[in-house]
Amino acid sequence: MRHAKHIFRGRAVKEGLPPGTLVHIGETRPDAAEVTQFEYGEWGFCEQNIDTTRSDLPPHRKDAITWVDVEGVHQVETIRRLGECHNLHPLVLEDIVSTVQRPKVEDYDDYLFVVVKMLLPLEQGDFSTEQVSMVLGKGYLFTFQEGIRGDAFETIRERIRSGKGKLRSLGADYLAYTLLDAIIDRYFTVLEGFGERLTAIEEEVSLHPHPRVLVQLNELKKEVIFLRKTIWPLREVLSFLERDDTDLINDTTRIYLRDVHDHTVQVIDTVETYRDLLAGMLDLYLSSISNRTNEIMKFLTVVGTIFIPLTFIVGLYGMNFKHMPELEWQYGYYAVLGLMLLITLGMIAYFRHKRWL
Repeated sequence: MRHAKHIFRGRAVKEGLPPGTLVHIGETRPDAAEVTQFEYGEWGFCEQNIDTTRSDLPPHRKDAITWVDVEGVHQVETIRRLGECHNLHPLVLEDIVSTVQRPKVEDYDDYLFVVVKMLLPLEQGDFSTEQVSMVLGKGYLFTFQEGIRGDAFETIRERIRSGKGKLRSLGADYLAYTLLDAIIDRYFTVLEGFGERLTAIEEEVSLHPHPRVLVQLNELKKEVIFLRKTIWPLREVLSFLERDDTDLINDTTRIYLRDVHDHTVQVIDTVETYRDLLAGMLDLYLSSISNRTNEIMKFLTVVGTIFIPLTFIVGLYGMNFKHMPELEWQYGYYAVLGLMLLITLGMIAYFRHKRWL
């Protein structure tokens, strides 16, 4: 889990600063922020890139739904200018540039402020995470992303461009629903890869328990904890959007939000299942190691037990007394070896009879 594993300690720089102070917390990226504006309606659509050095946004068409997508919240001045242009509260802007927010929704009367986490699948079942902030108003939607390439919104952009479906004929609340739905669908993709990793490591735990397997289990456990902390608040966000009496969301859209809420519950159930599986695999690993240790100790005990009488015989005839009866025997050496061999075979037969071997 790249990017999500990193623990940001940038909060310390805000100590003593007044509320609403814009300080970026998160990974600083070398790329400049990119601002894309979509305007669409039943008449068609218009897409344009906005110069981030401008102090305002291009004028909006009154008969259009406006979607402004900002890639790169590390450019604090760009976020400040966009916020001042649309009269966003300073606390909203502060949360946008701080990428360690938990998923939440806040009602500011004229608009809703929503924070969610988007997962980006990587190779070998790994994933990264990106914070997405949304500002939903009457006829417009602002989205703020960290700037990681490969978001889940490209299919929605294509639907706007092509005019397929009913996206162009509905409001900004329906656009917000489609973005949330795309984010939740990406969770299912990530969880499928995570499940494959669990299946692979489960075989190693049962067949070849090794300390490196324990490291992998602990890594997966951290990822499950992160997913759980990300998903559970998201259910509260969708419950609020589905049931709140704000006029920014139409009743028709609430039905679709209910479906996204159901998908979120499914994701939560899957994460909880993976959490239980990891706990079981950790117990299985400890049991396998314990059994392996017991087998080794049993083998060493048997070997030591066999050598106890042999050591006694060798020690007995290793004493440096001058007068010992057996020292003058012609075949004494071979007799002692034969006796030791008989003792060894007898003890092995006894152990096998007791099923200790």
